[in-house]
Amino acid sequence: MQTARDSGAPRAGAAPWLLAAPALLLFCGLLLVPLLLTAVLSFHAFDGSQGVLATYTLANYAEVLGDSYYHEIFLRTAGMALAVTVLCVVLGVPETIILSRMKSPWRSLFLIVILGPLLISVVVRTLGWAILLGNNGLLNNALQALGIVSEPVKLVFTMTGVIIGLTHVLVPFMVISVWATLQKLDPQIEHAARSLGAPPFAVFRRVVLPQLLPGVLSGSIIVFALAASAFATPALLGGRRLKVAATAAYDEFLNTLNWPLGATVAVLLLIANIAIIVGCNRWIERRFRSVFEA
Repeated sequence: MQTARDSGAPRAGAAPWLLAAPALLLFCGLLLVPLLLTAVLSFHAFDGSQGVLATYTLANYAEVLGDSYYHEIFLRTAGMALAVTVLCVVLGVPETIILSRMKSPWRSLFLIVILGPLLISVVVRTLGWAILLGNNGLLNNALQALGIVSEPVKLVFTMTGVIIGLTHVLVPFMVISVWATLQKLDPQIEHAARSLGAPPFAVFRRVVLPQLLPGVLSGSIIVFALAASAFATPALLGGRRLKVAATAAYDEFLNTLNWPLGATVAVLLLIANIAIIVGCNRWIERRFRSVFEA
């Protein structure tokens, strides 16, 4: 009898790789190759009159890592991403729990309302927030009409306005992550805990929250990564002076034309993003595990 090896048929162990090969090639071509080229570009030297040089150097990394100007930019970026992540957790998790307990058709209606911002361009949404938060915008006009403030509150071109805009943009990602986890929960477990006399807060802390934790963590990772690398919202609501890492890299690429320095900022942003996400993910998992087992 002719074996699979003799007939030229692929072995069973190779089948998954063959099936995943098109997607893997697409992933490498659209993501890994550009990232690799950007990393290589970051090691090139730059001259103001000659442009990008063929020589390699570590001067770009030394400049970014040793300049307090870039330290401030990266710290501002991390603080912005952390604030947006916390707000998305505070707003998105209760919102998803309430949404999951609604009855049809209200559940579908409010789910569409929550996910509706994803159907609109991020630039259009950000411009809408710029109009809403402006000195003559609806929010300031309402505050002045109610007598809460005597003069307009400056929200555009401030970090507060950027955080508000990014939170509105990224809350749906938290809702989607937590919603996917909620669909796997068995409501009978919560009912059983209540029937045994557990108070509502204890039921939420010991039964519901541990099961929601994977969705919250995955949503936090998505939100933090998107907030740290966001460009349109910080550029439009933050302006030219309130720079974050993405807008700083943009300025180096298109304004000063120092592509190696812009690539260096982008690579360091990627490395910092990965390090913070992985480190926080492991720390939170250990922290919550010790709390829930106590």
